[in-house]
Amino acid sequence: MPDTMDADGLTVGQVSARLGVTVRALHHWDEIGLARPSLRTAAGYRLYTAGDLERLHRIVVYREIGLGLDRIRAVLDGSTADVPGALRAQRAQVAERIDRLQRLGEGLDRMIEAHERGLLLTVEQQTAVFGPRWNPDWPAEARERYGDTAQWLQYAERSASRGPEEWRAVTDAMADLDRALGDAMDAGVLPGSPEANHLVERHREVFSSYFPLTRRMQVCLGRRYEADPAFAAHYDGVRAGLAPWFRRVIDACARAHGIDPDTATWE
Repeated sequence: MPDTMDADGLTVGQVSARLGVTVRALHHWDEIGLARPSLRTAAGYRLYTAGDLERLHRIVVYREIGLGLDRIRAVLDGSTADVPGALRAQRAQVAERIDRLQRLGEGLDRMIEAHERGLLLTVEQQTAVFGPRWNPDWPAEARERYGDTAQWLQYAERSASRGPEEWRAVTDAMADLDRALGDAMDAGVLPGSPEANHLVERHREVFSSYFPLTRRMQVCLGRRYEADPAFAAHYDGVRAGLAPWFRRVIDACARAHGIDPDTATWE
């Protein structure tokens, strides 16, 4: 169809360009009787008059504020007696959407910060939650070391939704597990026993507060618990020799699930 100006009106293409509305939308509004062009050329092309263009302007305005086409028709054709009431109802819906978007923006800000910092707690809050031996530099060091891993991404996603109380619950669960491990070792629980395997499963469940832990990843952690001085010191602080005992317990449970602890990798 030629996009030329007729003496008596505007073509569909011209109206589309002028109002920023697609030709498809204009055709649809014509088909449903919402905004029909008043004129046709001899060749049958639609032509919109100044009055048609005014109605289209109003449709665009009402559509932009979120009114549905049926509601727009009622407003334009005067079939609703309470236009201000209809607009107030739409204003309330817009306010709700703004509020949802505001919360979404705040959530995105927390997610960004969690990816960058790891913990969304002040130094004072970290000390109160994790204890006086906690080093506030550890989250930054962890990001430097693991920031490009899938596990850091999963950790950050969990961290973004946690405040001091949620982190305290995680810390308490880990402390309860440490005590249970120490008590089990004192009681002579043997690696591979049902009691030992239950503790291994409990460790995977509690640790998954940080990120999902597979059995192979758990084997790798067990090695590190024994070999890393900081981890070994932590477990020795619970019970002397707890780190190597816990590693044996993890390895025995892995074997029961068909995993060779000597060849297990972080996957």
